[in-house]
Amino acid sequence: MGAVDFLKHYTYDDYALREGRWELFEGFPVAMSPAPMINHQVIAGNILFELKSSMGECERGVVIGEEDYKLSDDTVLRPDVVLICDEPHDAYITKAPEIIVEVISKSTAKNDETYKFTKYEKEQVLYYVLVYPTELYAKVYKIVNGKYQKIGDFSKETYEFSETLCNVSIDFDKVFKRFRK
Repeated sequence: MGAVDFLKHYTYDDYALREGRWELFEGFPVAMSPAPMINHQVIAGNILFELKSSMGECERGVVIGEEDYKLSDDTVLRPDVVLICDEPHDAYITKAPEIIVEVISKSTAKNDETYKFTKYEKEQVLYYVLVYPTELYAKVYKIVNGKYQKIGDFSKETYEFSETLCNVSIDFDKVFKRFRK
């Protein structure tokens, strides 16, 4: 891709044709490479497992990782883990997930903590969880009166997402256990 390509305003159709790991921020392609570190992937997998395990018999929800969330024709984000409920099974997520989890890496921290935070808040994603794999803790935010309110920092505690349709939880002690010294 040449320098001139970055001047183009991209749409979802352009995005769908691209190879590699990308997101689309208001028409601007943003590379997600290099691939996440092993710790990042293990922690994301642990969170996915925790959410799936706690769902029980709830058939309204699906927990998935690394799936496109199309906010508009020129904005497509790819969260690390999501809980979606009553979502049609399309090529991508079409409505606000109940929970989005982003595992922070040095290359994505600013986007996850600012741009995506604002976008997810605007879309009214009920819970946004920022996970810090180096520090072994997570920040949980919840929509209250249309804005994110920080619920707390979690390292060894279990948090119950009691307002989701599937009433799930994450045991952060289990998520981080193998990385504690």
